[in-house]
This record gives sequence, C-alpha cells and structure tokens, in this order.
Amino acid sequence: MPVIRKTDRPSSSQRPAWRAELARRSRHRFVLKTVGICGFIWVFFICYFHLLRNPVHPVTAMPVTALDRLIPFQPQALIPYLSLWIYLGIAPGLMLALRDLVAYGLWIAAMCVAGLLCFYALPTTVPPLELDVSGYAGFAMLQGVDANGNACPSLHVATAIFTAIWVEYLLRRLQMPWGLRAGSVLWCLAIVYSTMAIKQHVALDVLAGAALGTVFAMAALRWRPRGGADADF
Repeated sequence: MPVIRKTDRPSSSQRPAWRAELARRSRHRFVLKTVGICGFIWVFFICYFHLLRNPVHPVTAMPVTALDRLIPFQPQALIPYLSLWIYLGIAPGLMLALRDLVAYGLWIAAMCVAGLLCFYALPTTVPPLELDVSGYAGFAMLQGVDANGNACPSLHVATAIFTAIWVEYLLRRLQMPWGLRAGSVLWCLAIVYSTMAIKQHVALDVLAGAALGTVFAMAALRWRPRGGADADF
C-alpha cells in the first residue's frame, strides 16, 4: 500500500487555476470597486427613502395572492434578505476593465431609476403584517426604516436577478466550476424568496421586479463594451 507523504500533496502552483483567477480579479481595482458600490448604494437610498416618505400620488395597496397566503412569516429569512448587499458586489468584483465596470454601473443605475420612476408615478404598498414583529431581532429596525412602501416592482428582487444573470455570464466565460454557478443561483433564489417570507413584498411585486431585472440585465449584456485594448470579454 503506497505511503502518502507530505511531498505528495499538490503545491500551490498545482491547485486549480480558477481560485487564483478569482483572487486576482477580486483584488484588481478593489478600492475603486468598494467605493463605487458603497457610493451607488448611498445615492440609491437617498432617492428611495425620499420617495418612500414623500409620495406625490395616492398610495395603492398591492393585492395579496394565494401564493402570499401560502408562504408564512419566516423571521430567519431576514438573513438572505440582507445578504443582497453582499451579493450585488460579486459581478463588479469579477471585472477587470474599467469601462466594463462603468458600463455595468450605468446599466444597474438605469434599472434602479426605472424602478424609482414607477414608485413616483404609482406609489404602492404592501398590506401591513397582522402580527407583532418587535420580538424578532432586526425587524423593529427594518419596519421603522424601510416601511412597506415602494413595493412594486421590487427593486430588491430586480437587483438580485440582474446580479445573478451577470454573475452566471461571468463565471461561465471564466470557465468556473459548476458549483460556484449553482451557488450563485441558489443565493439569488434565497434572496427572492426572502422578500415574501419576511412580508416586505407580495408575489406581484416579485414578478415585476424579476421582469425588470431580467430586461435590464439582458440589455446590458447585449450592448456591453466590446473590443479594445482593455476589453475583459
């Protein structure tokens, strides 16, 4: 029976190249990516909360469907709900070329503007929860900060879908393991489900948000920058 010695273990140079590639891309323009993502979130929330607290038209309550009644309130779903703010950084984190980052940022910003225009033209809200959430960690703050307005389309869902489509495209082009790609899809689905499980959105909000995210993600891929010395893909 052969004896396995420490020298038989694969060296760092023999380990899968995809790990090194992920690390390289994550480090590249790290400060710019971090500042850009944080700045984007900051500007978005300024506009979002202004419309939430100052609707210019009567607010319409979204109808509840059978699917909404089927899904119970699940406080643990707050974790995947909040994880969106980590998930949305994956796609830009995988990019190298500056113009790809700029184009991506402009497209996701355009998607958010489209959603905010919907909130401006037709303010919507989700029926309030018929239970006391003060005993659940994080929910009192969530209800106080992010009320159940600006419901349709769900920009939470739209952002998750937009990100998932781009992450799938990037991972496939980079020939990353299928496990990473499947993990991204499952993460996206968990975020989408969480919006209904914590009763921040109803099914119609989710459908509208998914459609919005898909349209803008596919448009961004269709008209992405091509060629040039700094082209990434």
